Amino acid sequence: MPVGHARAVMRAFSASNRRQLDRLVARHAERQADVERVAARIVRDVRREGDGAVGRWARKLDALAGPIEVSRAELDAGWRATSKDVRRAIRVAAMHIERVATRQVPREFTVTVCPGVRVSQKTQAFARVGCYVPGGRYPLPSTLLMTVVPARVAGVADVSVVCPRPAPAVLAAALEAGATRVLRIGGAHAIAALAYGTRSIAAVDKIVGPGNAWVAAAKRLVSADCAIDFHAGPSEIVILATSGRPDWIAADLVAQAEHDPAVRAIAVTTSSAVAHRIAAAVASILPRRGPAGDAIRRNGAIVVARSRADAVAIVNRLAPEHLVCERDAEVKAFRTAGTIFVGRWSAQAAGDYCTGSNHVLPTGGAGRFRGGLSAADFVRVFTVQRVTRDGLERIGPSAITLAEAEGLTAHAASLRTRLEEIGASRDR
Repeated sequence: MPVGHARAVMRAFSASNRRQLDRLVARHAERQADVERVAARIVRDVRREGDGAVGRWARKLDALAGPIEVSRAELDAGWRATSKDVRRAIRVAAMHIERVATRQVPREFTVTVCPGVRVSQKTQAFARVGCYVPGGRYPLPSTLLMTVVPARVAGVADVSVVCPRPAPAVLAAALEAGATRVLRIGGAHAIAALAYGTRSIAAVDKIVGPGNAWVAAAKRLVSADCAIDFHAGPSEIVILATSGRPDWIAADLVAQAEHDPAVRAIAVTTSSAVAHRIAAAVASILPRRGPAGDAIRRNGAIVVARSRADAVAIVNRLAPEHLVCERDAEVKAFRTAGTIFVGRWSAQAAGDYCTGSNHVLPTGGAGRFRGGLSAADFVRVFTVQRVTRDGLERIGPSAITLAEAEGLTAHAASLRTRLEEIGASRDR
């Protein structure tokens, strides 16, 4: 493939070009007014009309022709229609996800802060959660597993899955993961139904899972009333490579770009020669049509940094959903990635399916403040406080001083009345 074509397919530029680098970091995203307007209308309709609006929008947007809920017989038929090899892979993936999720549930503990004052941390699984599984270009049984299995591990009793067109493999995954029910709805109407409830669909405590622009807009709209996992955007991969096989690096970039035309696929290196080889390798395997080609041409880039430290700083600015790096020693330098793959054999695509780590990850820079979905996302963590008479006598004066310093005299009085009782009883 000619060098000129390679460069046209994937832009390469020096990190000293601040304007291009700033543009790459900025993301320019995509809160389309028309999408948000339609999503708001759909959410409003579902809140007002319940099942009637859900059915109407499902028929219009999801081409729903039958009942919304998938029956047990249909689930069983989906299992049978799924090949044995795929069923076996679903079991392996579910087992690995469960193994990791089991270690993610926050631990309960009790600590004696001082004599007479004890604080306990408790955890309580949500009663109901909703898991969104896209039903568009590809069937995604892996996404069902990544959302339902951690919820089950956390102890959630009622897990509803919404998917507008669940393929047999998705139904098979629902059986394996232990979903309570599967509903043939998607888009903003599915999100609204889960958030606010209808006569036939119970409101949930939290909604998780990726979706298209309408799903993302609806999740933003309902987030004041129902917890969500992330404000999700297009997927992202950044590969930091100073050596390695260009064909493997190119394959990883193109694989991630396959998800959506808006995917961001970026390589960062300290070598212009490596950048050239990666660009050529990408050009040699990139489909001329389809989401991968569109994503690489629109959002693909190779950044040539001046030094290793400069490369790490660029990666931290990019705050990618997925980061691939070369050595374990580098991991502690990264502070913003949703998940990190280390070493040449750690293909990012493996994490989409079978490593056991979750592939529902923060995008749009959200890796700066959180990691991927985990069992911890499905529990409420709260404290229980116990103060004895002796404990209050010990901490009460400090609490009164702080209350008075803040001007909250009623706070101070509620403490002082108890301390006065303690003093009076001692005098009797």
